[in-house]
Amino acid sequence: HVHLVESGGGSVQTGGSLRLACAASGYTYSIYCMGWFRQAPGKEREEVANIDSDGSTSYADSAKGRFTISQDNAKNTLYLQMNSLKPEDTAMYYCAAVFLSYCNPPPDFAYWGQGTQVTVSS
Repeated sequence: HVHLVESGGGSVQTGGSLRLACAASGYTYSIYCMGWFRQAPGKEREEVANIDSDGSTSYADSAKGRFTISQDNAKNTLYLQMNSLKPEDTAMYYCAAVFLSYCNPPPDFAYWGQGTQVTVSS
């Protein structure tokens, strides 16, 4: 059973940084797509960034130049480094995974974590 656990959320001021982590367990597949999503109250969930098992990455326009997705295969952990945070980045952030060899076009992610809250104050 695939298990994803996010951590690293918190409250920061505008311009601050946070690094989210997503610890993955319960699978042995080496081909996958993993992504970070966020959902703010009253808004639809949006994909922030994704990375495939070859290390290719993709970002939403809102994240380009500020966020970096990365992975540590030895630790089975996905990261999202978020810099220059803005109040509009406030949301619950989720990591997700699917065992496919592509991330784009965006696949239907099969596995989701419980989320970690990010709050950016002005």
